[in-house]
Amino acid sequence: MPADVNPRAGSRILVVDDHVEMVHLLADQLGDLGFAVDTATSGVEAMRIAGSRLPDVVLTDLRMEGADGFDVLAAVHAMDPQVPVIIITAFGAVDSAVEAMKRGAYDFLTKPFRLEEIVFCVERALSERRLRDENRALKKIAFDRSRLDAIVGRSAAIQRLFDVIERAAPAQAPALVRGESGTGKELVARALHVLGSRRERPFVAVNCTALPEPLLESELFGHLKGSFTGATQHRRGLFIEADGGTLLLDEIGDMAPTLQSKILRVIEDGEVRTVGSDVAKKVDVRIVASTNQPLEERIRDGRFRADLFYRLNVIPIHVPALRDRPDDIPLLIEHFLEKARERNAWSVVKRLSPPLISTLSSLEWPGNVRQLENLIEQLVILCANEVVEPEDAARLDPELFAKRSPVDLAKVELVPLRQLEDEYIAWVIEKCGGNKKKAAEVLGIDPSTIHRRERSTK
Repeated sequence: MPADVNPRAGSRILVVDDHVEMVHLLADQLGDLGFAVDTATSGVEAMRIAGSRLPDVVLTDLRMEGADGFDVLAAVHAMDPQVPVIIITAFGAVDSAVEAMKRGAYDFLTKPFRLEEIVFCVERALSERRLRDENRALKKIAFDRSRLDAIVGRSAAIQRLFDVIERAAPAQAPALVRGESGTGKELVARALHVLGSRRERPFVAVNCTALPEPLLESELFGHLKGSFTGATQHRRGLFIEADGGTLLLDEIGDMAPTLQSKILRVIEDGEVRTVGSDVAKKVDVRIVASTNQPLEERIRDGRFRADLFYRLNVIPIHVPALRDRPDDIPLLIEHFLEKARERNAWSVVKRLSPPLISTLSSLEWPGNVRQLENLIEQLVILCANEVVEPEDAARLDPELFAKRSPVDLAKVELVPLRQLEDEYIAWVIEKCGGNKKKAAEVLGIDPSTIHRRERSTK
C-alpha cells in the first residue's frame, strides 16, 4: 500500500456503550485518527444503525440494559458474519470473554484499557477483514474465469466476447445470442448463467426447432392431464422447471408466430399458463434466446414479431464465426485433441502435424467450431498413425478441404513468430499439468528444447 494512503480512511466503526461519556470519548479519539464513527447508547439503537448502514467493525460494551453485547453480536452477524465484533468487558470477567469468543466475537478488551489497545485491535480486525475480502474476490475471479474455459480462444474477437459475457452475466434482462450454426451459442448461454446470480438455480435449454408447435407449447408451458389427446399425466413445463434460473430458447428464429406471442406475454407479465388451465402461475426466469437466423429479415417477412425481437435483444451478443478468428484454431485443435484422446484411450493418434494445423487454419469451416471438433474426433478414431498428416484429414472430408481459402491476415493478430511459438509451448505445458516431458511428446520436440528456450527467455 502506498505510504500516502491512510488505511483508516473510509473505515466505519460502530461504538456501542450505554455510558454516554464513554461513547463520546471513544468516538472523538477514533474520529481524530481518521475513522468514520457511528455511535449508539443502547444495544437496540446499535442494531438499528447496523441495519441501515453496516459498519466495518463493531466495538461494543458487553453489559448494557435491555439488549446487551451478545445481542448486538448476534444481530450484526445475522446481517454479515464477516463483520468483526470486539467486546469490551469489565476487568476479571473471564467467563464472559470466553463466551463472547465462542459466539464469534473477533476479540475482547477489558476495562480499563488504553486507547492504543483499542486502535491496535480495530486496525488488526480491519486488516484481516480486507485480506479475507481480497481472497474471496480473487477466488471469485478464478471461478468466473474457469467457467469460461469451455470457450477456447485468445483472439481479439473471443476476448471481446468474454468481456461482453462478464458484463452481461450479473444482469437479469433477456439476452439474444446470435451467430452461425456451430459457433458455440449454447456455451455462451451457459456462461451467462454460471457467472450470474442464478448459478445455483436450474439452467434449462430447449431447441425450438426440435418439436412441432403443439408439443413445443406443452414442453414450454406444461399441460394438465387430459387437456389434449395423449396428455395422460400432468406436466410442469420448462418455464416452471427453470423458475429462479435461466431458460435458453435455442434457435428461437424458427419458432411459430403463435408461440412467439405467448413467449412475449411471459416476458411482459412474468406469468405462464399451463395448457388446459385457466390459472396463471408466476415465474422468475431469465430468458436467453439464440438464433442463427437473420431476424431483421424475418421481421420484414412477417415471420418474427418485432415486439418480441426488441424484448429479447436487450443484451445483444454476437458469437464470431471460426473463419473470423483463425488464430484460435491451433488452440482449439489441441483442446479437442486432448478431449478426444481421453474419450478414445485406445487410439494411436498423438498429435497433428504442423502442415495439417496450418491447413486447418486456412479452411472456411461452414460448420464452425462444431465441425472442427467432429473432424478431430474422426481423426482420433479412424487414423492409424501417431502423427496425422493433411492427406489423412482430406480423405475423411474431401469437401471441406476442397473449399480451402487463404487466411485473411487482416483478422490475425500480428506477433513475432518466436513469441507465438513460446506462448503455444507454454500453453501445452499448462495443459499437460506442468509435465514438460509430456508436453514435449505432444509437441513432437525433445524436452531439452523446452528447457533451452525457457533459459533463453530469462
